[in-house]
Amino acid sequence: MFQANQTIIFMNRIRIVIGLFALSAILISCSKPEQKTEVEEELVLEEPIVYTSDNSATSLDWNGTYKGTVPCASCEGIETVLTLNKDLTYVLSTHYFGRNDALEEDDMGNFTWDETGSIITLEKVSNGPTQYKVGENKLWQLDMEGNMITGDLADHYILTKQ
Repeated sequence: MFQANQTIIFMNRIRIVIGLFALSAILISCSKPEQKTEVEEELVLEEPIVYTSDNSATSLDWNGTYKGTVPCASCEGIETVLTLNKDLTYVLSTHYFGRNDALEEDDMGNFTWDETGSIITLEKVSNGPTQYKVGENKLWQLDMEGNMITGDLADHYILTKQ
């Protein structure tokens, strides 16, 4: 008789284990699937600008080295040498005349044309203006807002192709 009770207890335990297993399976299958909270990065490819008329980007031989000395409020002038390459990269060298520390800066990076094809913007310039209007063998340095410099010193903000 003792063995029969043991068998009944054992069978009841097996039923409980099977019942718990079945209940767990039901609960797991009824739960909501996890929602992914990952932020998808949107890949934005810039399409090249297609110009419909002649402009500096399409009509001029703009690549090359341009040089000039532009005015400076705290020195005698800033010798500026800007080289534009066909692969839309640049090298910009500036030398500040008449300063005790003889400050020289070199920047390099990429440049982009505006939608009109007449103004370039230098990327990654550490200090100073970044926009130039491109003309026949000349670059006009633009002010910090991207406007042509006017006034008595306007002619001093022109870099000439070498």
